[in-house]
Amino acid sequence: MRKLALSDEILLSVEKPARYIGNEVNSVMKTLTYVPGENSLENQDEKQYLENTQKKNRIRLAMCFPDVYEIGMSHLGIQILYDLFNKREDTWCERVYSPWVDLDKVMREQQLPLFALESQDPIKDFDFLGITIQYEMCYTNILQILELSQIPLFASERGEECPLVIGGGPCTYNPEPLADFFDLFYIGEGETVYDDLLDLYKACKTSGCSRAEFLHQAAKIPGIYVPSLYEVTYLEDGTIKAFTPKQKDIPAKIAKQVVTDVTHASYPDAPVVPFIKVTQDRVVLEIQRGCIRGCRFCQAGMVYRPNRERDLEVLKEHAKNMLKNTGHEEISLSSLSSSDYSDLEGMVTYLMEEFHDKNINISLPSLRIDAFSLDVMSKVQDVRKSSLTFAPEAGSQRLRDVINKGLTEEIILNGAGEAFEGGWNKVKLYFMLGLPTETEEDRKEIAHLANAIAVRYYEIPKDQRNGKCQITVSTSFLVPKPFTPFQWASMHEPGDYLGFAKTVNHEIREMLNQKSIKYNWHQADVTVLEGFLARGDRKAGKVILEAYRRGALFDAWTEFWNYDRWLEAFEATDTDLYFYTRRERKEDEIFPWDFIDIGVTKQFLLKEWNKAKAGEITKNCRAGCSGCGAMKYEGGVCFEGKN
Repeated sequence: MRKLALSDEILLSVEKPARYIGNEVNSVMKTLTYVPGENSLENQDEKQYLENTQKKNRIRLAMCFPDVYEIGMSHLGIQILYDLFNKREDTWCERVYSPWVDLDKVMREQQLPLFALESQDPIKDFDFLGITIQYEMCYTNILQILELSQIPLFASERGEECPLVIGGGPCTYNPEPLADFFDLFYIGEGETVYDDLLDLYKACKTSGCSRAEFLHQAAKIPGIYVPSLYEVTYLEDGTIKAFTPKQKDIPAKIAKQVVTDVTHASYPDAPVVPFIKVTQDRVVLEIQRGCIRGCRFCQAGMVYRPNRERDLEVLKEHAKNMLKNTGHEEISLSSLSSSDYSDLEGMVTYLMEEFHDKNINISLPSLRIDAFSLDVMSKVQDVRKSSLTFAPEAGSQRLRDVINKGLTEEIILNGAGEAFEGGWNKVKLYFMLGLPTETEEDRKEIAHLANAIAVRYYEIPKDQRNGKCQITVSTSFLVPKPFTPFQWASMHEPGDYLGFAKTVNHEIREMLNQKSIKYNWHQADVTVLEGFLARGDRKAGKVILEAYRRGALFDAWTEFWNYDRWLEAFEATDTDLYFYTRRERKEDEIFPWDFIDIGVTKQFLLKEWNKAKAGEITKNCRAGCSGCGAMKYEGGVCFEGKN
């Protein structure tokens, strides 16, 4: 009988004990046992042979999201990999999340090892600990996971019996700040070469080769990066001089792995259903991968090129199976830009017709607000309760051209007008501050655009309005990310960012319709740290470790965020924060992530950086190829309509 890792006393003492007990609907339980009579050896004890066979042929893998259960259970990537790994007969993939602060304290006090949800076995007994790295502010949680698992924090200190710690996800497009803590990284989309890696591991396990030998062989697999096998040297000014492999038979460049045919890629028809309410408590159906738009601030839009669509008929089948197997009452169509899916109308029509009598809610994120989208949303949402989201990103047309947003004020006001005439009265507007070439006038234009939208609402005859207009303006601050045209850009000090927000707030208060406009802004100091972690090199690892030792944890949570701890860590490690954040990079500088080949070339990104400074726009991928380099993958939007 399965025994829980935590006692009843502990479970009753912590918040939401269901986070830690596993056994949810659709969770996978395996034994990976040896079948007597198969491959038996003469004159060998059956029990001993069973143990040896299990050790050699089974692979135990713990998939980790380094944040609390409710956040991690909402992540589609882990669901895909969980399903993919567990389809292998020789592999048992389980899940683990960051213990909340109450359990964290108990586990440290009682020396309890972190455990997987399915088997409740200690993570330290697994073959692999796979950590998905979705955002920079979870980096200290990664160290929490390792320490609570009783795994040495530094990869160089792990022995033969330790799990291999592998990282994946968007932040691995600059893995260098975490390089010392990981044995290997997977660069790209997980459905491609993970089988090759697991097959290699099983072969090495059977032959008895060492951990170092396995890592050396793994480094030859496309997309696998083993940090310990590469050396970084620096120039006197602190920038990188060279990044070179230590051995001649491993690649100097790590190639991003891409699933060209997403239609037939593995997808979970029976995702795990949590016991408690999570952030995204619904079925998530990925309708396409990538984006055609080319916004210059957007890392996802660059690293997930080319845009690839899933076939409509396959999507219908997935939707039907997932809703049946989970009991969820909502389905979300996931995409970076859902409006660009070529048969969105067919998908939505199917969902509405197939599930009209089952009270299934349809969520349509990432839509461009046009007549078709509004018509669809009016059919699937309660217009009187729901709000519409616009993301102009910049207030002035000049600055929208700088970031290549592809939206004019006319399009925005027309979309808002059609929405208001359709019955909506709530609008959310998202902008960024601190963009390259941004001026005070650009910032003031955010208030003017919000006011213009309110004016458009009040142009509707009073007897035809749906109550008072409610416009919520939210601003975040730009974090220049690797593999974007803005990777060369400088950042600002926290006080500067707050000054930018103050300008917007003051200008909104001057607007005629100020009572209809609410303004929110992001934390400035969080932005600066995120910028450091996003573009840091290997030397950033010592700052992360020092901050963690000083108590930094759950940095993405406002109630636990403490900037002073990080400032103390910078001082203690003699690290210049502004070297990483305030400095505009030279065009020929070697970046910490330049050893990764994402298809999109550095030459293209540099060209886009210079076009941004000149205020020139670039067409989207369907309007005309810009020659970014993603055509090398021979699929997706680059080859639409070609035989």
